[in-house]
Amino acid sequence: MKTEKSKLKIIPLGGLEQIGMNITAFEYEDSIIVVDCGLSFPSDDMLGIDLVIPDVTYLKDNIDKVKGFVITHGHEDHIGALPYVLRDVNAPIYGTKLTLGIIEGKLQEHNLKRVKKKVVKYGQSINLGCFRIEFIRTNHSIVDAAALAIFTPVGIVVHTGDFKIDYTPVFGDPVDLQRFAELGKKGVLALMCDSTNAIREGFTMSEKTVGKTFDTLFGEYQNHRIIVATFASNVDRVQQAINSAYKYGRKVVVEGRSMVNIIGTASELGYIKIPEGTLIDIEQLKNYPDEKTVLITTGSQGESMAALSRMAAGVHRKVTIKPGDAIILSSTPIPGNEKAVSKVINELSMKGAKVIYQDTHVSGHACKEEIKLIYSLVRPKYAIPVHGEYRHLQSQAELVNSLGIPKDHIFMLSSGDVLSLDADNAKVDGHVPVGSILVDGLGVGDVGNIVLRDRQNLSQNGIIVVVMTLERGSNQLLAGPDIVSRGFVYVRESEDLMDEAREVVLDAVSSCLKKKVTDWGKLKNVIRDSLSDYLWKKMKRNPMILPIIMEI
Repeated sequence: MKTEKSKLKIIPLGGLEQIGMNITAFEYEDSIIVVDCGLSFPSDDMLGIDLVIPDVTYLKDNIDKVKGFVITHGHEDHIGALPYVLRDVNAPIYGTKLTLGIIEGKLQEHNLKRVKKKVVKYGQSINLGCFRIEFIRTNHSIVDAAALAIFTPVGIVVHTGDFKIDYTPVFGDPVDLQRFAELGKKGVLALMCDSTNAIREGFTMSEKTVGKTFDTLFGEYQNHRIIVATFASNVDRVQQAINSAYKYGRKVVVEGRSMVNIIGTASELGYIKIPEGTLIDIEQLKNYPDEKTVLITTGSQGESMAALSRMAAGVHRKVTIKPGDAIILSSTPIPGNEKAVSKVINELSMKGAKVIYQDTHVSGHACKEEIKLIYSLVRPKYAIPVHGEYRHLQSQAELVNSLGIPKDHIFMLSSGDVLSLDADNAKVDGHVPVGSILVDGLGVGDVGNIVLRDRQNLSQNGIIVVVMTLERGSNQLLAGPDIVSRGFVYVRESEDLMDEAREVVLDAVSSCLKKKVTDWGKLKNVIRDSLSDYLWKKMKRNPMILPIIMEI
């Protein structure tokens, strides 16, 4: 018999301090469930990196306890890491119909076949170990988003997922506020609430308002070709663009790989309704006059390889931007993408296109008043702001405090913190290993800080390779030193510098050989140091120097 009652542990393995890479473990005795498993995109200083995924060492170490992944919705920052994590932690996946449809496509791409998946409907519960998890309907910028009520032996934890309160959604019903209130009446131990828009006053506008804007713009630009750029996953936004196109008798082309994939999945599962004969292939575009076509495309974030960016740069194989084209950017730049978006807008404008980005987007996240509403309905004992940078979490913490939840009941966690709680108290009493694993091509985790530092150095200063040949035994210099440079100076215009650098290396080698230094490691260090000193004095630059010694 246990003397001390076990506690629930909430362990965020990512998703705090940043927007992206959301993954949280809930542990009670011998059961762990994992909510979401997302990726984040590399920052500007992560040269050559494609994606960043969370370090799941803690899950690998406790793999026997992991009962399953419970997914709130189908955005990359919540599902993107699954194909990588499932290779090490192969547990069943639970989610709503569209969410699992999108995940299925990802797993097929990565050739992962042996993964159990179960579709869960709103209001339905699943039992995993000593947890019971109920899916609650919410609204977000992707259909089929859910909040989770996690029933644990110490009380109920509500996780909102990414949400907004939309009373007039494009597809499906509004958020199930009644269920949140019922849970609040029962008594909720902790609420983990989306903080993305916690710094914004008021309410988030309904998705339907964008449809009205589209209608107005389609009416205004009846004699021009229209291109709509938005997030691939925003099925409702694509639906509204298709509705406006149909209303004005236009044919629709969907362009961009991720857009084609997601719209294909949504269409198969019945989440998007495309009128017969409206959708055409991009090859058929030339058969219709410009004013009778609409392109719906990816690239609203200025991503260099996305369809809109390729059109703007004039390198898209099928679509050329023409003067008079109306381009609707239906998104706001994610923090960090502003420069890339501005570049695309400038390039499109230079080609004579009219770029429209006013009132063409609404957020999928709750603003302050909606967050207040959820807290007022759920009335949790403890508040745990999640999903956001520090400033977003802090803003929600202040908001919650103003609603009467005491400061010592509000937990601003960092990734890796272990929050232990039961019906009586809660405290952070541990830390687990967390971090970012970098994905570059097919390599997962093989690029670390040292490789990144080398890449940064190469990108800023270039490289110099010093090649020479020594005679075995006597260590006499037979050939060289030859100096090859890349990304440092243009050699043909800097022959004097290269000759002087060669002399510096020759002097360094000669002095070493006179002193009978035969250890190649020492010899390389002397070459590196002397050449580095010379170049710094002469050019105030610090290239990477690689001495190569061959022996004959």
